[in-house]
Formats: sequence, C-alpha cells, structure tokens
Amino acid sequence: MNSSSKVSFQALNRTKLVDDVVIQLQKTISSGELKHGDKIPTEPELMEQFGVGRSTIREAVRVLVHAGLLEKKQGFGTYLASTPVIQEPLEHRLRRAEIVEVYEVRKMLELEISRLAAERREDQDLEHMRRHLDQRREALDKGDTHGYLNADIEFHIAIAVASKNHVVVDLYRTFSSALREALYKLAKEKEGHDPNTEIHEKIYEAIKNKDVSAAEHWTLRNLDGTVGQLRERMGRT
Repeated sequence: MNSSSKVSFQALNRTKLVDDVVIQLQKTISSGELKHGDKIPTEPELMEQFGVGRSTIREAVRVLVHAGLLEKKQGFGTYLASTPVIQEPLEHRLRRAEIVEVYEVRKMLELEISRLAAERREDQDLEHMRRHLDQRREALDKGDTHGYLNADIEFHIAIAVASKNHVVVDLYRTFSSALREALYKLAKEKEGHDPNTEIHEKIYEAIKNKDVSAAEHWTLRNLDGTVGQLRERMGRT
C-alpha cells in the first residue's frame, strides 16, 4: 500500500484543536490526496505537521475511525478505509463542514423543495407560510434579529412541509439547525445584509399560484444572495 507521509498540513493556532485536525484530515480525504487503502502519516508525523500533542492526534483519528473513514490495523497503523461507509450522523458531519459548503448543499435541496411545494401545497400550508412571513417582517421592523431568524427558518420549513416528503423535511430541519448560528452572525451584520423580504414574498406567491418555474426562480435568487454574503464574510471568492 502507498505511504502518505508526503501529505502536508498547516500548523494550528486555534483553540479547538481536535476539531481543527479532524477538519484538515477530512478535507485531505475528500480531495483525493489520500486514496482508499493508503496509510495515513504516523502519529509523530502528524504531531509535527499539526503542531499538537499526541492526545489531540489520537482523538481526531478516533473521530474519523468512528465515522467510518479511517480504519486501524493492529500493528500496522491507520489507513483510509478501503470501502468507507459513513456512519457518522449527518448533524455531526455538518458541524465540522465549511458553512458555505453546507449552504451550497442546502441550495440544491431547497430548489427541489420549492418545486414540489408549488405542485403539492395545500391551503393549510399557505396559512403557515403566511404567518411566518408576517412574523419575519414584524421582527425585522422591531430590529429583533433572533425573532427574524427563527421566523425565516420556520417559513422555509413550512415550504418543506408543503413538499409532502417527510424525508426532505427531516433533512431540511437538520441543515437549518447547522446553519442557524452562522446565519445569526450574518444577520447581525447590518451593513451589507439583505433580508430579501421582497424575494420571500415572491416565493410565497409562486407557491400559492402553483407556479413551479417562478418558485424555482425566486428560490435561486434568494439562495444565491445568501451564499454570496457568506462567501464575502468568510473572505472567499
């Protein structure tokens, strides 16, 4: 099997060392720098490259073994699993993903949700959407960021419910939970933050009118705007 000691990592200066090591290892695995069946660098090599202690490296490796990405072979070392099956709960995986990556996946999911909602929505679904939209606007008028964010998330969950696909609803709730903190920080930045109130009204009207094309169009406009804000805040282009 191929040795992967050539793989390099950045030394860490932040406080959550285990999480940071896990994230860098995860990125290396996802990028293909490590191939299935490759041996990862030894503990001393990882300690030197990351600039952390043995206990930090061992805990990070344990997390990825538990997730099904790495496997320990007694007396031989730790390898990238030959046939990796992700056993880690989605919510845990989302916690250590880049927020823009999470939002890009949410974008894919929400486009299909809006299409299904426009096709399948019932009057009760519209009532729920309208209530949360009104709460969203009222919170914005009061400068209540927490109330605005909660109403915004509940509005989008109501759209997911209108899709009549229970798996989609559960997935959307999980993504929204992972995004809440980042979106709260984004909303607190008054300069440059656009709540897209008009676009949300357009999404509602499209679903109300069962206009699938318009629902997809306005959903995409809304998501592209938020992804752009997140990238700008994180210094990404």
